[in-house]
Amino acid sequence: MNALVTTSSLVYLVSAVCYVIGVHLMRSPKTARRGNGLSAIGMFLAVIMIIITIIAEGKITGIGWVVLIAGLALGIWYGVVRARKVPMTDVPQLVSLFNAVGGGAAAVIGIFDYIVKDAGSSLNLAFSLPVFLDVVIGGITFSGSLIATGKLSGHVSGKPITFPGARLINALIVVAILIAAWLMMGEPTNIWFVVLGLVASLVFGLLMTMPIGGADMPVVVSLLNAFTGLAVAFAGFVIDNQVLIIAGALVGAAGTILTLQMADAMNRSVANILAGGFGTGDSGSNSAAEDVPVNVKETSADDVGLQLAYAQNVMIVPGYGLAAAQAQHEVAELAKLLTDNGINVNYAIHPVAGRMPGHMNVLLADVNVPYDQMKQMEEANSMFENTDVSLVIGANDVTNPLARESGNAISGMPILDVDKSKSVVVIKRSMSTGYAGVQNPLFSLDNTQMFFSDAKKGLQDIIASTKEYINQ
Repeated sequence: MNALVTTSSLVYLVSAVCYVIGVHLMRSPKTARRGNGLSAIGMFLAVIMIIITIIAEGKITGIGWVVLIAGLALGIWYGVVRARKVPMTDVPQLVSLFNAVGGGAAAVIGIFDYIVKDAGSSLNLAFSLPVFLDVVIGGITFSGSLIATGKLSGHVSGKPITFPGARLINALIVVAILIAAWLMMGEPTNIWFVVLGLVASLVFGLLMTMPIGGADMPVVVSLLNAFTGLAVAFAGFVIDNQVLIIAGALVGAAGTILTLQMADAMNRSVANILAGGFGTGDSGSNSAAEDVPVNVKETSADDVGLQLAYAQNVMIVPGYGLAAAQAQHEVAELAKLLTDNGINVNYAIHPVAGRMPGHMNVLLADVNVPYDQMKQMEEANSMFENTDVSLVIGANDVTNPLARESGNAISGMPILDVDKSKSVVVIKRSMSTGYAGVQNPLFSLDNTQMFFSDAKKGLQDIIASTKEYINQ
């Protein structure tokens, strides 16, 4: 058994190193795929080592093996099939769903181990407190992530969902969780305190996420990811597993840092985001016709193709509309066409464009866009003044000049300075607002032209037009 303990400790150490290096590699789009693969190898080693330990200790029954194998097979099948088939537009809700699964699984681990040890009356505060924290954080993550998944997929309204007395109820639920924790410190063997904490956390997760508007979903997904990591780490303390502790702590730390970065990119505090009320949801229709900017100039695919063919510097600004139309292949084809003919093409990536952190990077990497063409907001903003044509595809709030003014929903939010380009072409289905629910004066500027079209169809027409002018 000593040899087994030594071997398992070494394997867990190797797994932990894989996680740390993997997270480090994920900092850059160029190395993110390798980082993800290395982290997967670390988790695979850990799972194999756990199975070997279970066999050596002989603590599992035949029924237990059936349940374990069935669960493992079902999880692998669903994860592989769902991840391979999911369209890019559904990646944010898939990530949110995975957050829910992770938080829920961690809570189940805590509850099961608590029940098993309670039967033997071997509980103490050092064990029961991590159980309680595991259950509460896992419960909040589970229910909150399900609501976030619903908002991202459209099954739940992207608008803030509020009702009278919601904040008072939230405060009472938090008090109930604190009381349950305090009572459990005095009586660790009372399972009803765990039940109270679980129920209160599930309700709190629902009420915490429902008032948050669709515009804040990238921050919420990142925050719930951090919660998943914390729940997993506490599950590791419950069952005394170093791999879960290390992996959970890494996810929690990385998720927290990313959440703060996302909040900074919107010039809002995390507390302000959790207070909710920002974002009306993009209906795709003109829900605020009376606020439509005047003097909007429409253009055609032929005119856009002419501008691009004779430009020297082109900046492509992707937004959620690009993902919704699944037009990433067309935008990559257009960029390659221009690049092959000596035109400098780059992509301006806003940190919160899309519905999850890094959504645009993932979308473009999916069609092998060169990583050095993806410019983050600060670098892109320094390039717009020398840009001949900025092609805005399905992006709205992240390009809205109203952010530079006070007194509106996006005041102070850092934006992409596309209006400083010599010419701006916006591909959009209609004049509807973005998730923030405010109109975009960019659309009526003198140097802006609107090309009303679905992104996929519009880009196909622009590609055909550009080829005609380039081949003349």
